[in-house]
Amino acid sequence: QVQLEESGGGLVQPGGSLRLSCAASGIIFSRKVMAWYRQAPGKQRELVATITPGGSTNYADSVKGRFTISRDNAKNTAYLQMNSLKPEDTAVYYCNTIPLMNYWGKGTLVTVSS
Repeated sequence: QVQLEESGGGLVQPGGSLRLSCAASGIIFSRKVMAWYRQAPGKQRELVATITPGGSTNYADSVKGRFTISRDNAKNTAYLQMNSLKPEDTAVYYCNTIPLMNYWGKGTLVTVSS
């Protein structure tokens, strides 16, 4: 049974920070590339960041320098630290593996607004 449970979203002012968590089960977490995606209202889902089992990371240009993806294999959890948040970061954030599984969690909503 694969489960991906995102948490940590909320309402934050521009310039603020949030830390998202993705608790995974039913997968061999330590062997998977983990990824964060987001879907803004009226937009397609986009890839935000990835982290390999060895810790190599990649980021979308739109978040580079502001977001940091990390993982704790002992906890089967991936994180997304989001700093200097902008209104355009408003979206539902999802985690998944690469290659993608045919499963998505419910996501966690991040709203950046004054």
